Amino acid sequence: MKKSKLVMVGNGMAGVRTIEELIKVAPELYDITVFGAEPHPNYNRILLSPVLAGEQTLDEIVLNSWAWYAENHITLHAGKTVTSVDRVKRIVRAEDKDGNVIEEEYDRLLLCTGSNPFILPIPGKDLKGVMAYRDIADTNEMIAAATQYKKAVVIGGGLLGLEAANGLMLRGMDVSVVHVMPTLMERQLDSVAGKLLQKSLEDRGLQFLMGAQTQELVGGEDGRVKAIKFKDCTELPADMVVMAVGIRPNTALAESMRLYCNKGIVVNDTMQTTTDARIYSVGECAAHRGIAYGLVAPLFEQAKVAANHLAQFGIGRYTGSLTSTKLKVTGIDLFSAGDFMGSEGAEEIIMSDPLAPGGGVYKKLVIKDDKLIGACLYGDTVDGSYYFKLLRDGRSVADIRDKLMFGESSIGDTGHEGHTKAASMPDTAEVCGCNGVNKGTICKAIKEKGLFTLDEVRKHTKASASCGSCTGLVEQILMFTAGGDYSATPKTKAMCACTDHGHQAVRNAIIKHKLLSIASVQQFMEWKTPNGCASCRPAVNYYLISSWPKEAKDDPQSRFINERSHANIQKDGTYSVIPRMWGGETTSSELRRIADAVDKYKIPTVKVTGGQRIDLLGVKKEDLQAVWKDIGMPSGHAYAKALRTVKTCVGSEWCRMGTQDSTQMGKDLERAMWRMYAPHKVKFAVSGCPRNCAEAGIKDVGIIGVESGWEMYVAGNGGIKTEVAHFFTKLRTAAEVLEYTGAFCELYRQEGWYLERTVHYVSRVGLDYVKKRILEDHAGRKALWERLQFALDGEPDPWFDFKEAAVDTRQFDKLPA
Repeated sequence: MKKSKLVMVGNGMAGVRTIEELIKVAPELYDITVFGAEPHPNYNRILLSPVLAGEQTLDEIVLNSWAWYAENHITLHAGKTVTSVDRVKRIVRAEDKDGNVIEEEYDRLLLCTGSNPFILPIPGKDLKGVMAYRDIADTNEMIAAATQYKKAVVIGGGLLGLEAANGLMLRGMDVSVVHVMPTLMERQLDSVAGKLLQKSLEDRGLQFLMGAQTQELVGGEDGRVKAIKFKDCTELPADMVVMAVGIRPNTALAESMRLYCNKGIVVNDTMQTTTDARIYSVGECAAHRGIAYGLVAPLFEQAKVAANHLAQFGIGRYTGSLTSTKLKVTGIDLFSAGDFMGSEGAEEIIMSDPLAPGGGVYKKLVIKDDKLIGACLYGDTVDGSYYFKLLRDGRSVADIRDKLMFGESSIGDTGHEGHTKAASMPDTAEVCGCNGVNKGTICKAIKEKGLFTLDEVRKHTKASASCGSCTGLVEQILMFTAGGDYSATPKTKAMCACTDHGHQAVRNAIIKHKLLSIASVQQFMEWKTPNGCASCRPAVNYYLISSWPKEAKDDPQSRFINERSHANIQKDGTYSVIPRMWGGETTSSELRRIADAVDKYKIPTVKVTGGQRIDLLGVKKEDLQAVWKDIGMPSGHAYAKALRTVKTCVGSEWCRMGTQDSTQMGKDLERAMWRMYAPHKVKFAVSGCPRNCAEAGIKDVGIIGVESGWEMYVAGNGGIKTEVAHFFTKLRTAAEVLEYTGAFCELYRQEGWYLERTVHYVSRVGLDYVKKRILEDHAGRKALWERLQFALDGEPDPWFDFKEAAVDTRQFDKLPA
């Protein structure tokens, strides 16, 4: 039987959920084609804020990979914008950025065009540096801008605006939030909760201008925004302005097709457009009974109904949604539902503790005619779903009114306590509001698929995969359904999709069975994918060469591009070259050679790095070998998972405050370990006195000179999330500093998982364990130091020892014009 053709315009969460539901019930009914204007597969738009904050990567928020489309025989035209639809001939036309036209016929059309960010119609809105915050492109633009500019202004104190402000602050910017209303998130919170939220965010470093009305964005001579001007004529400096003042349904395509639009694409209870029964619409672009929903849960309810009718079952009806808002704003839990502001004749029960740990707790319940009609919770939202159930069911709360404020666990007739809440919930109870997942769906997946970790539950059900506010409840369901010690299960997480084995299992097998090649590891451990992938091959390669130095052979093709080229690739395709300067010290002859190379090869930018070295930016790949040769300095390994720098102050040799010769100590450390590859980049610092000018307290290893010797600190991190190093031990001599530092690094090399920084390794195994191995086991410490020296002895400099370092010099050949 010839399949019907289903074309979907839009590749967002609501539309793809419709496709998912459809292929569950009618997998063979349609040939499916999807047009997405963005050059990405379907991703979780809710998680853009953790990406902006540096807590997650773009790959981690993808909901449906490229492989998913292929496995389900779905044709995805990514990066193609639909320009017109001929409803008579039933043809969809789209264009890519180069103007190439694609046409697809359809029998059924699904419009999921989403919404557009609202841009204030004020002078200056088109200046450089003025942007919305809606998709991956916006997020990338903001991340890039945060590396160049200092002051950001976010217009809008709603959820999206606050998440943008928090992310930019974590990226190091000074951020001010401008909001026209007197309190934050006025649609989700009452004034008390809004002020608590503002106070908590101010304590974290955000600044707020409440009740401020933006009149104009002021530009500089370079065409970039430089300030925001308000109606009272005051100005606020700004290098970047993010508008997060709301969204509007994207109905432009529908209107061009002459579909009826009113606050969105008007649809009936079967999610069919009222103009053309062959055309369906779900998501933020759809208007059902006069409402266009912006929350995920209603959109997923629409998706299920649309899929039901596309599958030709014809029994589903969407009658609208009673919505609740359960959010985690910059780590603060919020919940609201119903008439939480309170109407005439309503009574309020309020509990407020603004000094409670974590930024305060506030609860407000609104009751009318003995029924709960609204709730607003700040800080403690564990009973949000219980209050929402009472509100939705409309049951009388007269008999439990005296206990209602204290939550579900205090109500005697519920027959359970808080810690057994998950076990007593009915299967129909909603657990994840973002994705519309109930308890029964989660339990069924756990039992039928043998799930045992939170990540597995997220993958198969999407519960807890969005805002994360239901994570605790999902964990409880997992514990009583799967059994066992849930807390231990994350350690079994697979290295990648190519294998079911985790990092530790792979490393153990390499050591126990003396596996010396990637192929032997894959064969022994029965890899699913014969050759592995870009995730597992670099990890396995590192485990081999760190476990069996001098025996296992390094595979350069299993390293990342930077480590194959031995330079940092830049966004324009050129490279960055950073020669090593021992302890940050250099000579006039080195500086002359660097200057001559800059002139000779027309290198556009020369910059002093934070690690006290010189960075040559913009080197062409075909010039790399010649630049290295002319400079004649060792590799700085700025591109590698290796020892990067040893930052030093001038110490007692020059400084009148110095107590120890920190520069010499830094040079000795760097010369001893500069060829050291590791699970991730490693940075040292040595300060000559407790004033700590070299910032040793945020390095992987920090050494601070004191009158009686040296203090050693470990596992610091100066990245997006700064971690202060732990005090480790006090040492008397420079020889001890070398031995203890080397032993710690070798322990990390042997036990750290690939791409795991020292801060995360120490957090995983515990500082006490590391102290036991290094401080208490004297013979073990010396053995670790000796093993590191053995591994590094004769390690080639990749800039000069091409053959020994297995550098493929063919990659530097200039391509023909």
